[in-house]
Amino acid sequence: MMRKVLSLFVLLGVGMASANAAPSYLTRDANGGYRVTYDYTDKAKSGWYIGARADLNFLNWENKYSVDDGLNAPDEFSRDKYSFEPVIGGSIFGGKTFAYFWRAELEAGYMGYFEDKDARSEFSLQIPYLMLNGYYDFINGFYVGAGVGAAMPITTIDTIYSNGDSRKEYGFSPMAAVMLGYSYELDDNLVLDVRYRLSGMTGVDQNIDIYVGDEKHWFQNDIDFILDNSISLGIRYEF
Repeated sequence: MMRKVLSLFVLLGVGMASANAAPSYLTRDANGGYRVTYDYTDKAKSGWYIGARADLNFLNWENKYSVDDGLNAPDEFSRDKYSFEPVIGGSIFGGKTFAYFWRAELEAGYMGYFEDKDARSEFSLQIPYLMLNGYYDFINGFYVGAGVGAAMPITTIDTIYSNGDSRKEYGFSPMAAVMLGYSYELDDNLVLDVRYRLSGMTGVDQNIDIYVGDEKHWFQNDIDFILDNSISLGIRYEF
């Protein structure tokens, strides 16, 4: 008798353990029995992803001006220093996750448009770029990364004496960056991405022709190293 009671308790314990395993749902059939239905979802991903970011960039650089000996330029005209100038930019990107925690990404972006003008001249700077980034994802959602690539600064200088043929310059600058960010999964495929990036690129030079009457002179703008602090909010779709 005692053996039968113990066997009954063992069976009840197994039944309760099975119930605690919580199948998707448990229903009764027409004969009064139980029917268990499991809902399996294949969450395996390929590792590939695409996305886009909106950036707030803070640019830092210095313009150094020089002219030929035939022009007399005041001392205050020799340079302009720009610190943490805010511009709005953005980027699109695509990449792949591999070895669980690593990501490789190709990013094409635009740092935005900056303009400065006074009574004598107008200067503008815009920076499209292309970068190859590598990231390491921590299990808590944070990540770190670094990137290398190239920027294509476009500078424009307009003065009342300048020749329109030389007013715009297209440059090429090696670029590097370090990143710190956080990823938050909105669902199985969508991920919210918040990123801080510190990037830098070499400067560019621009020469324009200036005419005073019939005399032709030259004017040069040397742009020093450009440093950017950017904060971005992005979304990526994981396949």
